[in-house]
Amino acid sequence: MPKATNREVEIKLRIADLPSLLRRLRKLARPFRGRILEQNTLYDTPGASFRRCGRLLRVRLETPAPPGSPLGRPPSQAILTSKAPPPRQGGKSLRRRYKERLERELIVRDQTRWPRLLRSLGLRPAFRYEKYRTSFKLPRLHLDLDETPAGVFLELEGAPQAIDRAARSLGFAPHDYIRGTYWDVYVADCRRRGRTPRNMLFRAQNSR
Repeated sequence: MPKATNREVEIKLRIADLPSLLRRLRKLARPFRGRILEQNTLYDTPGASFRRCGRLLRVRLETPAPPGSPLGRPPSQAILTSKAPPPRQGGKSLRRRYKERLERELIVRDQTRWPRLLRSLGLRPAFRYEKYRTSFKLPRLHLDLDETPAGVFLELEGAPQAIDRAARSLGFAPHDYIRGTYWDVYVADCRRRGRTPRNMLFRAQNSR
């Protein structure tokens, strides 16, 4: 059964000093979920209409990833996620400082069925990206540490006041907040490196 629609309010923080961040994070929050390899595929129309209107349809494969574990292990869970912009008031976002979306998820039992089904509906894989995620938790707040080919980021999701309080405790200010998606992060990283955006994959990075 799909989960109820959730209003997602979040930001990302770019992490330059991971050891220092981990020391602060472990004092602030409790571990919630161990390191997971996430392999994500975004599906879209040939004209990228989902991305152009701020919508997202994603299939995510999750695999437990202890330190040093190789890529290629069978996934333990697959999740189908849809996201859409929230209702607007007076033509403006309710909170400009944060990224807001309406999110709905479905645990996928047959991991081979949904890619075929989405293709049969005329959708195609538009962007693939990988990351290792380690999760922490505070009251009214989820903190996800993401190791990606484009750098390390901390996602804070929850009540705006809780986001601000935790970010401040970790040494960050509102001007550090990133509201973009990982596609936005990846494209910006490619632009800095003078590369053509394709897919944000670890093996692609290692092959260069």
